[in-house]
Amino acid sequence: MHHFQYRNGRLYCEDVPVEHIAQEAGTPCYIYSHATLHHHFTVFDGAFSQLPHLTCYSVKANSNLAILKLFGSLGGGVDIVSGGELFRARQAGIPPDRIVYSGVGKTREEIDYALSEDILMFNIESSQELEAISQRAVALGRRARIALRVNPDVDPKTHPYITTGMEKNKFGVAMDEALESYRRAAELPSVDVVGVDCHIGSQLTEVQPFVDALRRLRALIDRLAELGLETRYLDLGGGLGITYDREQPPHPTEYARAIVRELQGLNCTVIFEPGRVIVGNAGILLTRVLYTKKTPKKQFVIVDAGMNDLIRPSLYGSYHHIQPVVSEDRPTETVDVVGPICESGDFLARERALPQVQPGEYLAVMSAGAYGFTMASNYNSRPKAAEVLVHGDTFHVIRLRETWEDLVRAERIPEFLQ
Repeated sequence: MHHFQYRNGRLYCEDVPVEHIAQEAGTPCYIYSHATLHHHFTVFDGAFSQLPHLTCYSVKANSNLAILKLFGSLGGGVDIVSGGELFRARQAGIPPDRIVYSGVGKTREEIDYALSEDILMFNIESSQELEAISQRAVALGRRARIALRVNPDVDPKTHPYITTGMEKNKFGVAMDEALESYRRAAELPSVDVVGVDCHIGSQLTEVQPFVDALRRLRALIDRLAELGLETRYLDLGGGLGITYDREQPPHPTEYARAIVRELQGLNCTVIFEPGRVIVGNAGILLTRVLYTKKTPKKQFVIVDAGMNDLIRPSLYGSYHHIQPVVSEDRPTETVDVVGPICESGDFLARERALPQVQPGEYLAVMSAGAYGFTMASNYNSRPKAAEVLVHGDTFHVIRLRETWEDLVRAERIPEFLQ
C-alpha cells in the first residue's frame, strides 16, 4: 500500500500533485509519503503486539533525519552499521536503549562512541571484534552488552549480493563455532552476553527461510541455557521483501504469524530490523526527460537522474516501475531509460515498454524509498538530489539539493600548488 495515485490523469503523493513538487523543488528529487511511512511502520510493529519486542528500523535503507524522527516517535528503535548512523540516530532523538549496532567492520572510534552512548547492544560479527570491544569497554570503564550474530547457513533465495546468512558470506559467526564463541564471550571482562542475533538477507519473498533460521537459533538458545547463559534478546534481523514488479512477498501479518508460532515458550524480547518493507514503496525518484534519441538499434529516453542518484538497476539489475507523472492515452514504445552519467551502465530501465514522452515531461521511478538516496554518490561531480516529505496537502524539503559549492567544500589545495 502506498499513497502515490493518479487523480484526473495526474500523479499525486497524498494530496499534493507531484508536478507541483517538481516545479518547486526541482529534479531529480526523492519524494516520500508520510502517511505511507506511518502506516507501514505501525502495521509491521503491530503484527507482533502479542510479543515483547522492539522494532529497530534499519537505518541503511533510508537514513534521513526526518524519517528516523518519525519512527522514533512511534516507539521504534534503530539498527545501525556505522558511527555515522549512530550519530544520525542520536540527532533524531532515538534513545540509546533502542539502538543495536551491527556490521562487520566496527572501528575503534565507532566502538568507543557506541560505548559512550550506552547503546542497547552490539551484534558481534567475529572473534576479533569481540576481543576489541571487550578491550575498549575495559579501557573506558564501560559495560558492553553483546549478542553474537550467528550465521545459520540458510539460503534466503534472493539476489546473491544481498544474501547474508550463508556460510560463504562475510557476515556472522558460523553455527558450529557459535557455542565456543559464546563461552569465550562469557569469560571476557566488561562484556555482558545478552542475546543472539541473525540476519539472513534482504528482499526475501518467502517466509520459510525465516522459519528455518529461527529453528536453528532456538536449538542454540537451548544449548546456551545449559551453559547458564540467558538469552534476553533474540534479534531476528530484517529482510522482508516488497513488490517492485511481480513479486508477491508475504504481508507482515503472515510473517508475524509464522514467527510467533515458532517462538512459543521462549521467554525473551524479540528484536526486528525492518528496512525496505517500511520505506521501499513509500518513496519515488522524480526525474525530468531531457531528450529522446533513436539509433538503428535502440530508442532512448534520456533523463536528469542517473546511476549516481539510483544505482540499484546498474548494481543489481533491479527493476523499478517507471510511469509518466501525467497519464494520458498515447502510443507505447520500447526504450532504455538512461541518465547523464558517462558510463554505459548508467540506466534506470532497459527494454522497457513506456508511453511516448517528450522533453520536459516528468517520470516517476517507483519503489525508490529504500536504498535510493542512501546509496547515492557524487560521481561525475553531480550534486545529490533533494529529498521531500509529503504530509497531507503540504510538502517539506527534508534535505536541500546540493550545490556545486557543496561538491568542493571539504577539499583543499595544498600551498605548494598555489
